[in-house]
Amino acid sequence: MDLKEIQSLIKFVAKSGASEVKLEMEDVKITIKTGSGESKGETTTVVQQIPMAGIPQQAAPAPVAQPVAPAAKEVSAAASDDDSKYVTIKSPIIGTFYRKPSPDKPAFVEVGKSISEGDVLCVIEAMKLFNEIESEVSGKIVKVLVDDASPVEFDQPLFLVDPS
Repeated sequence: MDLKEIQSLIKFVAKSGASEVKLEMEDVKITIKTGSGESKGETTTVVQQIPMAGIPQQAAPAPVAQPVAPAAKEVSAAASDDDSKYVTIKSPIIGTFYRKPSPDKPAFVEVGKSISEGDVLCVIEAMKLFNEIESEVSGKIVKVLVDDASPVEFDQPLFLVDPS
């Protein structure tokens, strides 16, 4: 598990409202505690490397817990007012967002392209599985909200579609 995956997990847990999450894998043990009676919105994370026999041990840097900034919510609220006439297509899973089926192929969709219900818009890699994300609406792609090969969270907006 790399640093970006750990940071993505921390953000997801903070948004979910869970007070504590423990995750144990073969070589990593992670405990994430949120809002544990200290200041509201604070997240505490403990990452412990478990040595395995026969596997060289690598040091995993512990991510710095950052409180959620209320200013980010204000900016996204203002942006959503401008985009209220569009349909937002959101990520159904946590993973890595890819616009193309492979590096040498063209992107599934481009801004300005008309799409139909059931068209593949992107793929999201989760646990070495590539999941095709299909459109649930017909319309025209107005904006791609995520950069290629970026980590995405559950329910994170990916595309804006003009259904008219």
